[in-house]
Amino acid sequence: MAACRARRELRAYHFGTAFLPSGWANDVLIEVGDDGMIATVSPNRPQGAAERVAGIALPGMPNLHCHAFQKGMAGLAERRGPVGDSFWTWREVMYRFLSALTPDDVEAIAAYAYIEMLEAGFTTVGEFHYLHHDPAGRPYADIGEMAARIAAASSATGIGLTLLPSLYTYGGFGGAAPNSGQIRFINPTDRFVTLMERSRAIVAKLPGAAIGIAPHSLRAVSTDQLREAAAIFAEGPVHIHAAEQTKEVDDCVASLGARPVQWLLDEMGLDRRWCLIHATHMTEDETARLASSGAVAGLCPLTEGSLGDGIFNGETYLAAHGAFGIGTDSNIQIDAPAELRQLEYSQRLKARARNVMTTTEGESTGRSLYTRALAGGSQALGQSIGVLAPGYRADIAVLDDNHPDLAGASGDMVLDVMVFSAGRGLIRTVIASGKPVVLDGRHHAREAITKKYRDTVSRLANA
Repeated sequence: MAACRARRELRAYHFGTAFLPSGWANDVLIEVGDDGMIATVSPNRPQGAAERVAGIALPGMPNLHCHAFQKGMAGLAERRGPVGDSFWTWREVMYRFLSALTPDDVEAIAAYAYIEMLEAGFTTVGEFHYLHHDPAGRPYADIGEMAARIAAASSATGIGLTLLPSLYTYGGFGGAAPNSGQIRFINPTDRFVTLMERSRAIVAKLPGAAIGIAPHSLRAVSTDQLREAAAIFAEGPVHIHAAEQTKEVDDCVASLGARPVQWLLDEMGLDRRWCLIHATHMTEDETARLASSGAVAGLCPLTEGSLGDGIFNGETYLAAHGAFGIGTDSNIQIDAPAELRQLEYSQRLKARARNVMTTTEGESTGRSLYTRALAGGSQALGQSIGVLAPGYRADIAVLDDNHPDLAGASGDMVLDVMVFSAGRGLIRTVIASGKPVVLDGRHHAREAITKKYRDTVSRLANA
């Protein structure tokens, strides 16, 4: 036939053990198309001509909440102030840090954060992106300049991206004017629409990428703006910070007459496209209603612990079949297993019990945490990820099966050891969109990206 469709090129990998939707399987052959998507998954197959990848293959973990630039300020807020330190005093340190950041700085810091994520088992990141403008609050000549730098960091590292440009208009509830630390974030609704159009064009050029919106919080947008933005951008993920701090809850009640999660449930018709970041301070009724809405709770346990936010109502939420995922937020420590461990340990401290984030007798807590975070994170990022099956992106974290901590471990115990003992040290190889990006625990571009990051942070520290 003169006009025949060319056969799609496939790259084949062979794993001794892999975690599939049906459970653990041996001698698994995974074929990947040139689009980075899984074409076939075949257990109990010989290696043949496939590339052998030593170790235990897991779906890569989605990171549903990240502010990449904050990686560069890790350690800057660990000095006690003259009065009680809190999220609100930490925020002032953050404002001072970002006041001098250039687009080059943001790209360098994001790229370093992203290689750390890949080495730690995260293969897709949701970038909750609110650093839009220059230090004086003026849009750059390209309104999407900073979004383009985030996309460039994703491209350079190979991590999948869901870009979530943030709508941020006010400095606080009641339409308060922004302070000097917030002026780089600010957009009225019409300019945000323009920013979204430009960001969508940027993301369209990036393989393995998607876009959504991120109204920052109920204190940073008006209720009319939130409704308008959700209607204009009627498809794709919607992420919003909610009920992270008790002061935020109290201020919301004073301004809107309802608690943040209560207001969102009553007024916005939450469904599967919504992700409420933190949702730390909820009543029992709010917890049950959020779970039944289908929305995802975006939990960032290491950051929530760092900032003294409080402890999520995990036991009640899980019992109500709520969906959750994990994020790295401020990036003080980038480690997928550590986020899951911190989540479980916080629940143990709260309940004074063990194996809290499970629902069935005999269930592996490591497996429960890992699989639920895969599902919730994938839903929140609006991408076909988090599953080793045809039609999903070939994002694979491979554990070192010769690691001493895995001696004698098999099946779900592998996940228990990873989450509660060996952590990210087990991760040997990472494949993102079908391409190896981490080998022997190191990202292939680590040396060059680390140098740029080190130079950037050193200059900022001495500015």
